[in-house]
Amino acid sequence: MRSGLHMTPDARRKNILLICGTLNQTKAMLEIGAQLADHNCYYTPFYCDGRLLRASQRGQLDFTVVAGPLRERSLKHMRQAGVPIDDRGEAREYDLVVTCTDLIIQQNIQDKRIVLVQEGLTEPEGLLYLMVRYLGIPRVFANTAAFGLSDAYEAFCVASDGARDLFLQKGVRDEKVVVTGIPNFDNAATYRENDFPHRDFVLVCTSNARETFKRDNRRRFLRQAVAIARGRPIIFKLHPAERHDRATREIRAIVRDATILTEGNTEHMIANAAVVVAQYSTVAFTAAALGKEVHSYIDPEMLRRILPIQNGGTSARNIAEVCRVCLDSTPAQVQRVRSRVECRPMPPFPVANVHFMSH
Repeated sequence: MRSGLHMTPDARRKNILLICGTLNQTKAMLEIGAQLADHNCYYTPFYCDGRLLRASQRGQLDFTVVAGPLRERSLKHMRQAGVPIDDRGEAREYDLVVTCTDLIIQQNIQDKRIVLVQEGLTEPEGLLYLMVRYLGIPRVFANTAAFGLSDAYEAFCVASDGARDLFLQKGVRDEKVVVTGIPNFDNAATYRENDFPHRDFVLVCTSNARETFKRDNRRRFLRQAVAIARGRPIIFKLHPAERHDRATREIRAIVRDATILTEGNTEHMIANAAVVVAQYSTVAFTAAALGKEVHSYIDPEMLRRILPIQNGGTSARNIAEVCRVCLDSTPAQVQRVRSRVECRPMPPFPVANVHFMSH
């Protein structure tokens, strides 16, 4: 935890629960919590209730952050960081909850003050999204396309002005949205300083689309990546939640001598690459912010609009200020914090470097 922050008297220290998710989301929550060191911050891996809990206990959700390797990965990172862990937030009462998603609002936080932090990229609005929006099926079925639709939070911290516009179009209430930037994606320039040994290669980042029951023509994607590379060295970085054995076999069938990585700092790989090829992934955020040539399933104009602001890594501090307002004031006070934390939008990156891949 960071030191040097002003400490309030013990009577004023509040209990704050930070609900983590993927490793990226966990890192973001740790940064936010470090900026709230004048309060009692506790962390939990993501969790669920009812039928989803029973399914996770049977191993049926091991491909998600609720259970299995992704959950263990985040829990390990929390332990290494040495932060206090309160699994499922059951050990004490909380004055505020900071969460990385509202697709599920857990039973024990439904009567709490909640700050929602944008997790990254939202998926396209397909049939399931429309069913969530107009037929009332659970938000979780539409995955990140339904992010922000719960209205269960007092404040919603988003990545950029374009992201705010996107969520407003979905029906999110303007008075709850604050453009703070989001940790992990707000200072891409720092990734250029790294010890990853390779440079000027084509980085191909795969996804866990099939594991989450989405369509993925992997063979076509791989062949497109090879065509984009035009004989240049290719490094494949596999998604942590996909079946690595299957993905490796598929790659070897097309690129026999390819370098395939399952671990390592993806941001450093992006910084050293000449070209980044992705599917529908937040790696496109980092690549675009670094001015890389990007090929992905994201429409280039959409990527330009929603790209997280580059504010020098101050997003966690901005979010912490929003949290303090929600702790100490009525929801209407969220409006007053905007002028203090909303940042200038970053200059547009060269759209010519971003290309749409059909799929």
